[in-house]
Amino acid sequence: MLTLLITAANEGPAPEDVKAGWVALIIFLLLALAVAFLGWSLVRQLRKAQAAKDAGAYGDEPVAEAGEPANGDSPTSV
Repeated sequence: MLTLLITAANEGPAPEDVKAGWVALIIFLLLALAVAFLGWSLVRQLRKAQAAKDAGAYGDEPVAEAGEPANGDSPTSV
């Protein structure tokens, strides 16, 4: 029984029986499109989370904008 399985696995289909199919290409392209969409969505969510963190939504100190002091005091000149 084992030798029958080994010989069947070694033979495989004939080269003329195997051809590329359009269905497999379409499935592959749809999977690639899904991965691209998930990557785009992940980047969007990470940007939103970073903006919320910078605004102090998670209990951190809000990040100051460029040219604005972090603690609300007026800038001092040295």
